[in-house]
Amino acid sequence: MNRTDRPYSRRWAALAVLCLSLLIIVMANTSLLVAAPAMTRDLGLSSSDLQWVIDAYTVPYAALMLVMGAIGDKYSRRGALLAGLVVFAAGSVTGSLVHETAGVITARAVMGVGAAMIMPATLSLLSATFPRRERARAITIWTATSGLAIAAGPLLAGWLLESHSWGFTFLINVPVAAVAVVAALVLVPPSRAGGRERLDLIGGLLSVIFLAALVYMIIEGPRFGWGTGAITAAVVAGAGLAAFVWWELRHPRPILDVRRFRDRTFGGANLAVALFFLAAFGSIYYLTQHLQFVLGYGPLSTGVRLLPLAGAVFAGAAVTGVLTPRLGTKVTVVLGMALGTAGILLLTRVDDGSGYGTFLPSLLLLGVAIGLSVSPCTDAIMGAFPEERLGVGGAVNDTSLELGGSLGIAILGSVLADAYRADVTTAIGGRLPAAAAKAAEESIGGALTVAEKVTATAGPGRAASLVHAADHAFAHAVAHTSLVGGLILGAGTVLVALLLPNTRRPDVSPGERPATAEPEPSLSGTAHG
Repeated sequence: MNRTDRPYSRRWAALAVLCLSLLIIVMANTSLLVAAPAMTRDLGLSSSDLQWVIDAYTVPYAALMLVMGAIGDKYSRRGALLAGLVVFAAGSVTGSLVHETAGVITARAVMGVGAAMIMPATLSLLSATFPRRERARAITIWTATSGLAIAAGPLLAGWLLESHSWGFTFLINVPVAAVAVVAALVLVPPSRAGGRERLDLIGGLLSVIFLAALVYMIIEGPRFGWGTGAITAAVVAGAGLAAFVWWELRHPRPILDVRRFRDRTFGGANLAVALFFLAAFGSIYYLTQHLQFVLGYGPLSTGVRLLPLAGAVFAGAAVTGVLTPRLGTKVTVVLGMALGTAGILLLTRVDDGSGYGTFLPSLLLLGVAIGLSVSPCTDAIMGAFPEERLGVGGAVNDTSLELGGSLGIAILGSVLADAYRADVTTAIGGRLPAAAAKAAEESIGGALTVAEKVTATAGPGRAASLVHAADHAFAHAVAHTSLVGGLILGAGTVLVALLLPNTRRPDVSPGERPATAEPEPSLSGTAHG
């Protein structure tokens, strides 16, 4: 047997490195959710400022993934991973050192660029390194890592915030990135696509324009109103998408063959990923706020209480490894989405007397749903791409995930804010000065800050009344928003069930050779297939 017929012998160790790289991308956002209150107090962030501290990461991350995946395919997937880890670590160090809003937003944007290089590289290297018969299992482990990161980020950030400033939460990523760089050089095989075709630079530029404008519109419109910026972004996104599709249909080697979306399995899997993360990210976004602001848990306690979510993701991943080969992608994905819908709808029971026990079943169901649904979808998406387009395949999967998550936080965050504002405005009823009332109506964090000031001027009784009104309004908003999120995911579940075909992917496609570690040619050499 020739070397090219044998799978890479250290592929499971390489998978650990790829999962470690994925870990810091997800932790960068989940740890920030716990650190947000401390950042808000220290930097004097407005609600708009805080949203852009979070979303400055999302815009370059979503916009650049497709281009970065194609560049990795052509030149070096491992090189893209290493460069991304270095850029990500540099952004993290910068974020820990700056002390003004603009600096933090810039650091987060740099981290987003690094993440756009890392994320598609992890999936393309995984798919290039593992033979088809093992790939689904490897993707399941890769998916389960994201569940671990959802809980690990808040846990580590909470532990650091017990005795350090919020800047140290950025530094969580640096030692992990350093270890991943060294381990990647030793364990991850060089890989790139064969052929000498030029990159579709115009298609890549059009994809960046339309995705950046789309994500900006998603962030700006639902949360801050459909002003000039949001409407302009919507027009640019629509025109950019039309130009991108027109160009890709005519290019002989497009950066993304948009005809793939006609395939029901590919289109259904992407839709499932986007809809699922719309509901999951949106609900986790307001669930963590309720744990901190209403139930009064500190950062570390909040992180500990998210651990069941991580455990449930691993349980769901173990189950999907058994169910998917037997029942097929459609049944497993639809079952997972149905469980996720049930988990979110359970949050409609939240009221003034709700404690952590009310949230635990939803965390468990969401975790199982993530583990059950996401890896079969990712496997289906990656299986639609040939070896020379694996980086693009990873970018498509990750873009669907990121767009879904951004939509979830934007749409459900907007519903939450509107419901909270309506209730708390009625409860306050003109009993506060205009500036204080506006701060209390903007967010529950603002209401608690106002309550601290009221205690000093009007006594604890009046402050307690404001806190009670804010807690009640937020609990009602969580229940209302969960109904909206559950209905969206429920409708999406039905749509995905109608779209996905009743087929099961074979272990090895006809004519497919086992994936191997291919030597990376020198810059002056030719590419290997």
